[in-house]
Amino acid sequence: MEEEDELEVIRKKKLEELQLQSQQQAAFEEQQRLMEAQRQTIMRQILTPKARERLGRLKTARPELVQAIEEQLIALARAGRVVGQIDDDELRKLLSKLTPKKREIKIERR
Repeated sequence: MEEEDELEVIRKKKLEELQLQSQQQAAFEEQQRLMEAQRQTIMRQILTPKARERLGRLKTARPELVQAIEEQLIALARAGRVVGQIDDDELRKLLSKLTPKKREIKIERR
């Protein structure tokens, strides 16, 4: 009987731990969704539709680059350094400054 009671206590404790972990995961995911929604709202305010479209296409090829650019744009917007909306041409200029230059490799045979 005593072993069954201990086993039941262990089961209940494990179940409580799993429920707590599940609640924490759900809270974390909700926080992530809210942050992403805020991020998208800010991006809609500071980018024209064409510029957002360009970033969306670029996101499939280079997600880490787009995330870095979005973070910089959001930081600039929060600091009040973005006047008006950034159009597609301005975004292209910004992208060209931030993307690393490709190095050409030449192989010479002798």
